[in-house]
Amino acid sequence: MNLKEKIDIDIFRLIGNVADSMHLETYVVGGYVRDLIMQRPSTDIDVVTIGSGIELAKAVAEVIPHKTKVSVFKNFGTAMIHYALDNKEWQVEFVGARKESYRRNSRKPIVENGTLEDDQNRRDFTINAMAISLNGASFGDLIDPFDGLFDIRRHIIRTPLDADITFSDDPLRMMRCIRFATQLDFSIMPETFDAIVRNRDRINIISQERITEEINKILLSKKPSIGWKLLDRCGLLHIVFPELVALKGVESVGERSHKDNFLHTMEVLDNVSQGSNDLYLRWTALLHDIAKPICKRFDSKTGFSFHGHEIKGARMVERIFRRMKLPMTERLRYVQKLISLHLRPIALVEDEVTDSAVRRLLFEAGDDIEDLMLLCHSDITSKNMMKKSQYIKNLQLVKQKMLEIEEKDRIRNFKVPISGEEIMQMYNLEPCKTVGILKDKIKDSILDGIIPNDRQAALELLKKEAEKLELKLKK
Repeated sequence: MNLKEKIDIDIFRLIGNVADSMHLETYVVGGYVRDLIMQRPSTDIDVVTIGSGIELAKAVAEVIPHKTKVSVFKNFGTAMIHYALDNKEWQVEFVGARKESYRRNSRKPIVENGTLEDDQNRRDFTINAMAISLNGASFGDLIDPFDGLFDIRRHIIRTPLDADITFSDDPLRMMRCIRFATQLDFSIMPETFDAIVRNRDRINIISQERITEEINKILLSKKPSIGWKLLDRCGLLHIVFPELVALKGVESVGERSHKDNFLHTMEVLDNVSQGSNDLYLRWTALLHDIAKPICKRFDSKTGFSFHGHEIKGARMVERIFRRMKLPMTERLRYVQKLISLHLRPIALVEDEVTDSAVRRLLFEAGDDIEDLMLLCHSDITSKNMMKKSQYIKNLQLVKQKMLEIEEKDRIRNFKVPISGEEIMQMYNLEPCKTVGILKDKIKDSILDGIIPNDRQAALELLKKEAEKLELKLKK
């Protein structure tokens, strides 16, 4: 690969020319170099200079054709600019080369000015420790002291220096190691993996926000189960997500047993990931059976069961989201709703797909019905192909029924045609239980197909029900 040709674009020539005018050694480093070699798209550029990264950033911003703001982060000695070119928005971060040392109880380093060698020594992995010169005389030269290029070709992840020191100094690197292995489908070198095992308890000094950021990136990978299985193997899963560990294992009583719910969850997660890039649908897949361990029961006639795990699981989500520092917003409610409903579509066809049951499912799922159906389809992981085929066929019946009812009755996200305020005004009522009873009667009658979903039919039903309660219309 000719790296000089690959980086021979305006942004790098511009930075290199400015650096030459300031007599600064300057390099593009880290993830951008890795992705360039792997031919992965990237617009986030890290630039290291032997000097002041902030001053270099300001000088580069001065010569960019259009006005560009420089964001300066003095505490970190970094600066950032944005550069629009060829319908791409480049984000370029500048920093001076540095060397770092760490205290035992913190991942925040003591920073000193350093050389390019010092800067490469402090990098987390060999594949992130490569640099490409931007200066005119050496433009495009690769500086690769730890054979990161060779490791990319071998598809392996290892640390530049002693792995125990690398992970003890900054324990977040253990999560990053597993995240890169997942994203890139690389193998972790045995000595590097063993160092994660030895240092796993150090993860406790890392903030939950940073851990969750890595978890989200694992979840958004093409095959996220790789990362979760690695977290389990090294012991980090026991610390960062003990509820998932509780899913592991198979219990047997006589000839009866249940499947390993952790492995099942991994399969469901991968299935969902093939059909959707939505982070919170992937969270839903990860958590959909989270309550099975506490709901597990054994009956000598029927074997193992997990009755109610969808309801208890939905309740557990709030506590997990709060601990993980995930948004306690509509994202939380979305995950809770899908978990609470994830058994409903299959259950609909155990007897008969009734219009009433489908209407209620459409009403409760609302605009998230397609996500729910993808989750349900992904949840079919039986190794019995006849049973699997029947489940899929049943889901298709439900989908077809949904299309028919939605077209006919417009139930999805429908609102009761008469509001509680109208009922109170019509019958001169204060807010009370009676208003709720009347409104629910209208809603249930529409969902059960007793009356059509229109205002006139709702008014006629309201009048009949109000008479039963001896209510009189306001004159």
